[in-house]
Amino acid sequence: MTSASNGLGGLMRDPEQAAASIDAWAQGLQDKANRYQAAQERTEGIRLTAVNSDNSVQVTVRADGTVSGLELTGRARSMPLEELSAQILATMQKAQSGIADEVADVMTEEIGDEDPETRSLMLDNLRNRFPDPDEEDEEEDAEELPDEPERPTARGDAEPDDEDNSPW
Repeated sequence: MTSASNGLGGLMRDPEQAAASIDAWAQGLQDKANRYQAAQERTEGIRLTAVNSDNSVQVTVRADGTVSGLELTGRARSMPLEELSAQILATMQKAQSGIADEVADVMTEEIGDEDPETRSLMLDNLRNRFPDPDEEDEEEDAEELPDEPERPTARGDAEPDDEDNSPW
């Protein structure tokens, strides 16, 4: 059996202290919610921009990884389409690779060391979704898997760049 000085018994003896404790707890929750709301608003405003090596492609992304801007210079017009699309994707990935660090900075400023588990899960998720392409290349070079055999196409003699590209 618990004594009156333990648990809720102490709060029941002093209702004013109980009300003050509940108010302080509620205020703490409201302050935490405000910090997270500020972090969310700042995160939504994050934009990261990257350019390719010859400055012919510039891509800007939001914190969720979506592209918010794409600029191509005249040099891009002279590139073969396959190269241009590869440059756009590589530049987008380069911009996206900075998302986790930017979000981490916002969280540090707005939330501090509060809730380290949630922070770690969220940042790990962002790092997995938007890895640094340079680090990926290093990992791939280190692993060097044997070549896989060519897989047959769904329609036997169909070329991969067929217009409909449909197996039906």
